[in-house]
Amino acid sequence: MQITSEAVGRKLLEYKTVITQRQINNYAAAVSDPNPHYLDDEASRGLIASPTLISAVTWPIIQNIDHYIDLGYPPEVLFQLVHYSEHLEIFRPLKPGDSITIRGEVSAIQPERKGTHIVFKLPAFDSDHKPLFTEYIGGMLRGVKCPDGGRGSENIPPAINAADKQSFIWEKAQPITRSDCYIYEGCADVPFPIHTSPAFAHSVGLPDIIYHGMGTLAHAVRELVNREAGANPNRVNSLTCRFRGMVLPDTFIRIRLLERRANNNSLSLLFHVLNQEGREAVSEGSLTLSPDSCS
Repeated sequence: MQITSEAVGRKLLEYKTVITQRQINNYAAAVSDPNPHYLDDEASRGLIASPTLISAVTWPIIQNIDHYIDLGYPPEVLFQLVHYSEHLEIFRPLKPGDSITIRGEVSAIQPERKGTHIVFKLPAFDSDHKPLFTEYIGGMLRGVKCPDGGRGSENIPPAINAADKQSFIWEKAQPITRSDCYIYEGCADVPFPIHTSPAFAHSVGLPDIIYHGMGTLAHAVRELVNREAGANPNRVNSLTCRFRGMVLPDTFIRIRLLERRANNNSLSLLFHVLNQEGREAVSEGSLTLSPDSCS
């Protein structure tokens, strides 16, 4: 199968949604995150959402991408799409009652060794037209070639690599049970049968259901925020990674902080997550924090 990069720059139909308290609570429960910012509705500061809730907010667009844009691809091409890259720019945390409008576009289409990387840019605005976040979500079209060389590489935020991936500052071993696959999908409301249907997983050549890539990332973000940011998610400015390997149920992942890298007025936490085989499930991870003074 082949595609061209002519779709770069095309606009998606507008998407609107409203953030609820239940959505924020449920997402924290999905990855066993006890951070009171997500749970304590008696706190004077009010509830805010975990940074990775954004991916669940935009999931209806990606799940139904053919309803939001005509890429001109045959249906069998989109069947090959798997989550491959993630970059979030966060202007302020999401709160209950936020009325969100997303006006997306195709940001880049690039050939890679395993297929073609297609990136959608999804900027979100509140009811006052102020920016909330911009998500660059990339999917790998497995086995699909892009012979025209691709377009839009300059539109994609660059990956950040740690200087040394062999040593680490700290490590957290996190069990992933079979139930966790169903809990994350249900609480985050991101249905996709590869994560919860053994029959479907087997039909596409997998040995079992696999844990959600964003769930794996959310576990890492939980540890990074609670350990390195004083449990204050207000400090999170951006998050980026690539998804490399599968996480099977009833195994362990290992979340590793590889490097703290100081910038002019921020701190980047470089990390990765290893799967049950010791391979990177999440690579090129970077969580950028604003200074401690941020409330």
